[in-house]
Amino acid sequence: MRALRTLSIANLKSFTRDRAALFWTLAFPILFVILFGTIFSGGGTPSYTIGWVDQDQSAASGQLKSSLEGLPGLTLHLQSGTLDAEQADMRQGHLDGVLVIPAGFGAAATPAASPATGPGSSPGETRLTLYIDPSHNSTAAALQQVLQGVIDHVNLAIAGGSSVVGLDTQQVQTQELSNVSYFVPSILAMALMQLGIFASIPLVQQREKLILKRLNTTPLPRWTLVLSNVAVRLVLAALQTILIVAIGIQVLGVQLTNDWPRIVGVVALGAITFVSIGYVIASFARTEESANGMTSVVQFPLMFLSGIFFPLQIMPDWLRSVATVMPLTYLGDALRQVMVGGTPFVPLGVDVAVLGGWLLVCLGVSARFFRWQ
Repeated sequence: MRALRTLSIANLKSFTRDRAALFWTLAFPILFVILFGTIFSGGGTPSYTIGWVDQDQSAASGQLKSSLEGLPGLTLHLQSGTLDAEQADMRQGHLDGVLVIPAGFGAAATPAASPATGPGSSPGETRLTLYIDPSHNSTAAALQQVLQGVIDHVNLAIAGGSSVVGLDTQQVQTQELSNVSYFVPSILAMALMQLGIFASIPLVQQREKLILKRLNTTPLPRWTLVLSNVAVRLVLAALQTILIVAIGIQVLGVQLTNDWPRIVGVVALGAITFVSIGYVIASFARTEESANGMTSVVQFPLMFLSGIFFPLQIMPDWLRSVATVMPLTYLGDALRQVMVGGTPFVPLGVDVAVLGGWLLVCLGVSARFFRWQ
């Protein structure tokens, strides 16, 4: 027993001296709980803005509008009032959906309801239409749930629960695209992010083994050494893109826009931007162990706070503010726009400008603090 106790104490001391093991065993689960707890139990109500198109102009549609305006987190966009204009705003990323109140809604809200208007309709039923963006699937599902709840309340008040008002959904895209078509660009963005920031680890390894010191004493210019490292990462980024896109098209049936010049440009810009972030990590990491820890600390907030896996609308306001400065938010948005024609979070030019800004800042920091030995 004595030997067992002594050996156990020695192993425990050895474990506590391993900072990487301590981080992954204790700190990382705590950070994970705090992060996801904050996202899903959050500090605010999800907010959505939908366009309002009233083709009925009746007292009943006015009452429905008042009911929707009274819901927390839901804002009606009333500026244009025409379907084409509201859809145009939605395609520019200003709206989360567009709700159309058809002519005849007011008649359906009276005992003298009109005949059925389409397949699957009940006698006298009028169907509202919600235009959604399939690139924001969670947002679309949340809007459907909110509006269906209001419609159920209307049906209960008018006809004791019988269906006199229904809800249909249509996509804003000109072609039908599956949900996976919008997930593939997000996965590609995540892969490019990981490829770039993990470039820090071999750099720190080469510094610890004095490889960078020896290379620095050769006649080769420093820019050649750096450029060769970046070139390798770009080749790997191209391979990643080819594999992910090929699997998406051949296996998952993803439909791309075929706008290859812009796709290649965004992929290259994203890869270089995250490689520059990897150089920043390598500039401040003294050991391979610390580089692994710093890479993890950077990687996980980027993955879970950039709208890649979770919609920004479900996050508290302060976390949304954090997401709006993260480069992965803009890389994912840019890839969705150029690959599948997704509705933008911001215009493509803003995505490119933000990524370019991160690239320039990180290059400046790396040039100032990167050490060769």
